[in-house]
Amino acid sequence: MKVFLCTFIVFSTLISATMKNTSPMLLKYLIREPKVKSAHPSLLILLHGVGGNQADLFSFANQLPDKYLVISAQAPILLGENRFAWYQVDFSTGKPVFNFEQEEKSRKIIIDFIEALKEKYGVDSHEIYLCGFSQGAIMSYSVALTRPDLVKGIAIMSGRLLEEIKPQIVPKEKLSHLKIYISHGSSDNTLPIQYAISANAFLQTVGCTPIFNQYNAGHSINNEMLNDLLNWLK
Repeated sequence: MKVFLCTFIVFSTLISATMKNTSPMLLKYLIREPKVKSAHPSLLILLHGVGGNQADLFSFANQLPDKYLVISAQAPILLGENRFAWYQVDFSTGKPVFNFEQEEKSRKIIIDFIEALKEKYGVDSHEIYLCGFSQGAIMSYSVALTRPDLVKGIAIMSGRLLEEIKPQIVPKEKLSHLKIYISHGSSDNTLPIQYAISANAFLQTVGCTPIFNQYNAGHSINNEMLNDLLNWLK
């Protein structure tokens, strides 16, 4: 996907998300200003997958609804040149085996990142959304289900809900407002469609009412998925 260079500002400086009881953590990001000016704009944070970077999902930022201040964040763990992750994961056994301590740390970083963005840009605290692909979708689940006071909705693209995060999910009465959109390819060989089916079923038991769409696709974002995401965000 093409990156629209004329529509964003690249911050070479880093935003500090200061964490309680830990040292300050940094996230690099790209930004698309809202096309419809507002004193307190809606905020949409994009979270890329493992091995990606801040430019991945930002490639379609120009197509996102005009009202949003769009922030595409870069994960903190360096895997290689221009390759980052929210946590390290191993697929060699056929199932993802991951570093939960790193996931917990990244979850807290994202939470503090949201707070920092609220202060820096004066966004509407009742209109904050997360949109993640793959590992970014996993992080979106983890943040929203443990801190639904921070976000109004999440768009999950080819992700999964970690079993390890379920004990930390808040009581269902605190989740009733949370809007959830799930999209997943039926031919996904990285994170099979069963992860999405199971997440959708579980979320309904905790008081959520997700919108769940399946596509004839693999572990990717195709035009049909993107169009449906845009309609949901509108």
